[in-house]
Amino acid sequence: MILVTGATGHVGGELVRQLTAAWHPVRAMTRHPADARLPEGVQAVYGDADDPASLDAAFSGVEAAFLMSAQGVGTAPGPTHDLALARAAAKAGVRRVVKLSVLDGGAGSDVIARWHAEAEAAVTDGGFAWTLLRPGRFMSNALQWAGQLRAGDEVSIPFADRPAASIDPADVAEIAARALTTDEHAGAAYELSGPESLTPTEEMAILGRTLGRDLRVRPVPDEAARTGMERYGFPPEVVDAIMHRTLQSDRGAEVLPTVEKVLGRRPRTFAEWAGAHVTAFDG
Repeated sequence: MILVTGATGHVGGELVRQLTAAWHPVRAMTRHPADARLPEGVQAVYGDADDPASLDAAFSGVEAAFLMSAQGVGTAPGPTHDLALARAAAKAGVRRVVKLSVLDGGAGSDVIARWHAEAEAAVTDGGFAWTLLRPGRFMSNALQWAGQLRAGDEVSIPFADRPAASIDPADVAEIAARALTTDEHAGAAYELSGPESLTPTEEMAILGRTLGRDLRVRPVPDEAARTGMERYGFPPEVVDAIMHRTLQSDRGAEVLPTVEKVLGRRPRTFAEWAGAHVTAFDG
């Protein structure tokens, strides 16, 4: 049995579909199993990282697990959700673990680096045959524009001219599926990107061509972006780290060869991702 945590998210949902299509037994963990829209044959189970008993039940009888957490950096003294998932996997005797991390993992010294270093260590020190997946920006981040695009053709976007080699979550899921079902990727830490470096403004132009609409970007000033994150509840130390990483570094803009090396094909382009998700923007 393969357990997928975050099974209704962008990567987790793709992973569930790919594993099911390959006839692997899948258990999908979510906090709202009754509302989950999953492929036929998938076992939906309740699981919450703040509820240890639910994790014991979700991990019972599992041989391989995909671990991810949406817990925000700085919302707790440390990555408590990641630690709880790793503990539950070890307690259940899970053999293979694939951890969804972030580009650079724990490299660096800011609050984001410290958080992810601790989260990754919970897996690499847990006695598993582990694989770390470290993508940068996801193409699915563009779904944040959908609400504005249903109302009109102009979208407010912070850091609109900051390039990134965004990756399709389906490509991340495909690598995760291979690592969960074979031992070929045990002990690997894969830094992942898409095939091209684009700014959000350039992505918006591609999306406009896909939708047949003349879309426009209204850039959000950097200080307004900072204020928005603070208003949303990001801790000041986290806001400082995000601003520094975004404005003082071009990390994440480089096109990396990992996906092609692992999958034997080029990663999907943003235009291909947009074409597969047009209904999300057209309502």
